[in-house]
Amino acid sequence: MTDLRSICVFCGASTGRDPRYAAAATAVGRTLAEHGIELVYGGGRLGLMGAVADAALEAGGRVTGVIPAGLVERELAHRGVTELRIVSTLHERKAVMAELSDGFLALPGGLGTLEELAEVLSWAQLGIHRKPIGALDVGGFFGPLVGHLDHVAREGFVSEHHRDLLIVDVDLDRLLSRFAAWTSPGSRLDGLA
Repeated sequence: MTDLRSICVFCGASTGRDPRYAAAATAVGRTLAEHGIELVYGGGRLGLMGAVADAALEAGGRVTGVIPAGLVERELAHRGVTELRIVSTLHERKAVMAELSDGFLALPGGLGTLEELAEVLSWAQLGIHRKPIGALDVGGFFGPLVGHLDHVAREGFVSEHHRDLLIVDVDLDRLLSRFAAWTSPGSRLDGLA
């Protein structure tokens, strides 16, 4: 895939304990805008979600937030984004974000971030999409997840083919270059669990 017009960023509604997380979110938002890549994200204005959106907007980028009506007040929807789509459910939120995006990038976050990342990986495994999926490994944040994926592959629950669906890198520019050069391995249903 060489034409990245939009990237969906999964990240926390909190900033976490390490200041590198917010710095990375800011760098991602700014870099996407500088490359003319639209940011699609969960629509919140707090935490890493707010940092990535604000940085993209400040750099002149287009930002689309997608948030369920029930979370508008709870996550304090970002009313300053280019487009705020209010949907009915979390399931609809993920489907709309996936539809609007040419790739997926995870930053540090909690259970919601993990669940979103796992779902798009599962969708890729099933051949539902053929888009690049990556994680920016800020301060080793994704090391335990990478270890777990390696473990489940060794134990035969995920094929090596599918294990390689997640691109992990510590360098944002290199990660985006890997996205641009991405060729989907397609859906081979061997190794499904």
